[in-house]
Amino acid sequence: MTTDSSGSLNRRGLLTAAGGATAALTSLLTAGSATAMTGASATTARTGAGLPEPSDFGPVTVHPADSRYESLLRGNNFRFVGRPDEIRVLGSTEQVVRAVSDAVRSGRLLAARSGGHCFEDFTAGPAVRMLLDLSPMDTVGYDAGRRAFSVQPGATLGHVYRTLFKGWGVTVPAGGCPEVGAGGHFAGGGYGPLSRRYGSLVDHLHGVEVVVVDRDGTVRVVEATREPDDPNHDLWWAHTGGGGGNFGVVTRYWLRSSGATGDVPSQLLPAAPRELLECLIGWTWDERMTQRAFTTLLRNFGTWHERNSAPDSPYTGLYAILIPAHCSAGGFQMTVQIDADLPNADRMVTDFVAAVTAGTGVTPSLEGRRTFPWLHPTTWPGSGEPGDVVTRRYKEKAGYLRRSFTDTQLAAIHRHLTNDTGGPTGGMLLVGYGGRVGVVPPQATAIAQRDAVMKAVYHTTWADASDDAANLSWIREFYRDVYRDTGGVPVPGEVSDGSYINYPDADLADPAWNTSGTPWHTLYYKENYPRLQRIKARWDPRNVFRHALSIEPAPTS
Repeated sequence: MTTDSSGSLNRRGLLTAAGGATAALTSLLTAGSATAMTGASATTARTGAGLPEPSDFGPVTVHPADSRYESLLRGNNFRFVGRPDEIRVLGSTEQVVRAVSDAVRSGRLLAARSGGHCFEDFTAGPAVRMLLDLSPMDTVGYDAGRRAFSVQPGATLGHVYRTLFKGWGVTVPAGGCPEVGAGGHFAGGGYGPLSRRYGSLVDHLHGVEVVVVDRDGTVRVVEATREPDDPNHDLWWAHTGGGGGNFGVVTRYWLRSSGATGDVPSQLLPAAPRELLECLIGWTWDERMTQRAFTTLLRNFGTWHERNSAPDSPYTGLYAILIPAHCSAGGFQMTVQIDADLPNADRMVTDFVAAVTAGTGVTPSLEGRRTFPWLHPTTWPGSGEPGDVVTRRYKEKAGYLRRSFTDTQLAAIHRHLTNDTGGPTGGMLLVGYGGRVGVVPPQATAIAQRDAVMKAVYHTTWADASDDAANLSWIREFYRDVYRDTGGVPVPGEVSDGSYINYPDADLADPAWNTSGTPWHTLYYKENYPRLQRIKARWDPRNVFRHALSIEPAPTS
């Protein structure tokens, strides 16, 4: 955290912290098989018009002796570094089919990576013997034959936003970290700064193309859509929040808003804002920031979201993140954004800030706002990486909130953010949610937490492996203390509503840290888990695609 000589937060410090914290949140069509493969032969039969031609890139196979191996091995979190027999860098669906077929035939566990921002070791576990690097598959375009926008899994969110905006003036309510890959983010039910206004990203997901493995080992490409009469509809549903690495390898998504009609591309997704109004508020950790002042801030933030997160609220266009940092950072901040062209946008921001700061008795050490073109920040607020090029070890934990934290929980948060075991890169985020997300019933997509109004994210970042134990101990104890009354985890109930699969946390499956009696899959999927198990059994009957928190196939009768 950067401070000026008086100890107050400066603007650069606010932007840096807001970007890093946000980045730490920092995870489809007509029926039928398009490509089938057994052994080393493949046939291709694509349906639809307007699809990009197969890539002229790859495939490239990199073995441990290759000078490129170490560079290609790591994802974003340097805590996890696997040692696969080979890395396949792939440029087309056909190349993915061949790679998956090779892995199945040789009995090797494979994992697919698009952007590499997974919080756990799903693509870097010690059992993974073949890593599929999908980053070259990054085409974004309009598929006229399907009246939908096509996005390959290696496309970063920044690339998706820029292409949709420059080509058609549209956007999607996805995340605020421009370097996150579409592959995992979309499948896990992505959300972001526009979700309160436009819903979850998957509410605009029309279809998915997935490389799957049949019971006999045949590898083929299946397209599935949201259309109720699509015989592969359940595979589409599984990718509306079921999480990546469960059913197959996604090689393409198609985006079109639910209910959108006609064939004019600019009318098939939400219009992008013309300008954004941003507001940055900073507070200093000094003698004025007492426990009462601090917990009042957090309580006010939660209460405002309880009262202003209905689908028809006039405040659905306002998105805010409160980012309490450990006191050793010197201060913390809140970021707010809104479409500058919404009626009374500036007044709504003013009223929101007044509601959050009411009764605290503390004057912010920094407050500023400005308006700028929407494309300028691309995905405000966000910088693309949690930490910097050196500080790339981190642990994230999370929980949905249906209302503000209890007083006991707020006291626990203050206690851990002011203790002597935390450090300046540790803290949490309270992220505004709700709004139009709540229009969709919990069973309509795999995202079960449709009435949550906030997401809480707990994080710590560090540079050296020698600091792993201390950092992991701090954040685990912090999280367990906040949820102490429910067995150390956010059990669905009046206040909490489980967690978000794009913020995976293997501790939730560990009885040492989850003593609630509520299994990890209920925390992530609630009542939707049995359906996901049935879909898993149909589309991945051999359990080829698996990781620490993968969906277990339903037992066969």
